[in-house]
Amino acid sequence: MSELSVDHLLGIKYLQPEDIELIFETADRFKEVINRPIKKVPSLRDITIANIFFENSTRTKLSFELAQKRLSADVISFSAAQSSVKKGETLIDTVNNILAMKVDMVVMRHANAGAAFFLSQNVQACIINAGDGAHEHPTQGLLDSYSIREKLGSVAGKKVVIVGDILHSRVALSNIYALQMQGAEVKVCGPKTLVPRFIESLGVTVESNLLKALKWCDVANILRVQNERMEVSYFPSTREYTQQYGVNKTLLDSLDREIVIMHPGPINRGVEMTSDVADSQQSVILNQVENGVAIRMAVIYLLASKIK
Repeated sequence: MSELSVDHLLGIKYLQPEDIELIFETADRFKEVINRPIKKVPSLRDITIANIFFENSTRTKLSFELAQKRLSADVISFSAAQSSVKKGETLIDTVNNILAMKVDMVVMRHANAGAAFFLSQNVQACIINAGDGAHEHPTQGLLDSYSIREKLGSVAGKKVVIVGDILHSRVALSNIYALQMQGAEVKVCGPKTLVPRFIESLGVTVESNLLKALKWCDVANILRVQNERMEVSYFPSTREYTQQYGVNKTLLDSLDREIVIMHPGPINRGVEMTSDVADSQQSVILNQVENGVAIRMAVIYLLASKIK
């Protein structure tokens, strides 16, 4: 397969397994590029990309910008907080005004699930979803799988547990789709109030006991509690959450084998994991950050090749 089966990256659920393989092979090549003394390639010199973030983001925004600059694209960045959206302008009008400046590709993060899909139906540009509400975050799902493949050789047959706030997490859903598409077995673990009721319909099993989940898995992907998305309290206290679902070194050392520790960031140190876990040899958290640039370069490059 030499090109993606999709014209936009709206979610992992729209991809084929062959698409993921192609993205990973392309990322392998770009990973070599970003580890060279001269880290740029002229691949996208004639492409203009707009980064439109309606929600706060540090790592994803920086990662996309770096990926775009490594590919020599022209980049414009737009923050909704300082924009006409505050004056009541609609999403389509905002984007069409940007496209009138001859932009080829839009990377968008939005608080509403389905916003990227809606945009892809209504504007003439290639759309990359950088996170839509609690729905999907496809590049994060891809870079997490890529990091597992890099560390363990393959994703197929591996046992992965996603721990924490599954209910509010777009990372969890993209990970579930990506991992299952590549033949991994997935469990989720967290307080009942933070596990969506529909989750088992996705072929995922639920484990409420953290120690049992860690004994079972090869990889633990630990999510932060998304307090900013909670209008009510989903558990009694942060201290109680940490006692039941916080990963510490004592817990890891009690297992009969080493497991891989992941986290999409930002980490609430001392809540979902302690610093000695985050900074341990078992952690691939900084590898995830590096791989994020290579994966985003691959996605942008492959989608740009389909722009008419």
